[in-house]
Amino acid sequence: MLVKKIMRLLVASLLSVFLLSALAVTAQAGEIMVIVSAGNQALTLRQNQVADIFLGQSGHFPDGREVVALDLGIGSAIRDEFYVKVAAKTPALLKAYWTKMIFTGRRQPPREVSDSIAVRKLVAANPNLIGYIDRSAFDSSVKAVLLVP
Repeated sequence: MLVKKIMRLLVASLLSVFLLSALAVTAQAGEIMVIVSAGNQALTLRQNQVADIFLGQSGHFPDGREVVALDLGIGSAIRDEFYVKVAAKTPALLKAYWTKMIFTGRRQPPREVSDSIAVRKLVAANPNLIGYIDRSAFDSSVKAVLLVP
């Protein structure tokens, strides 16, 4: 009987830790903004256009100018959320996609940058770059071309 009580208490404790962890991740997740330099002429982009750019299927803005995507590092919660919402790819599917593209020599993944602030600074300085950041890192040096709720 004592063993059953201990087991119930242990299970309840583990469940509580799991639920609190899930709530913390959800609370950290904010709105993601796809950004370009403030001087870039692009006004807005559709979700499928952004997905094509970040998956290497398009190397140009809709007006024909070259575009280079910047990615956050593997394991970043913002990166995972971005790809799920914009390209319908979980981290595992994204890894499989890039493994295939690299192996077949068709595409290379976007350059990885450490955090949203670094992405913002690089994008602000180069009108050919596109990136995604957490809304909290947004400022007037860049402009949003897509909001990912």
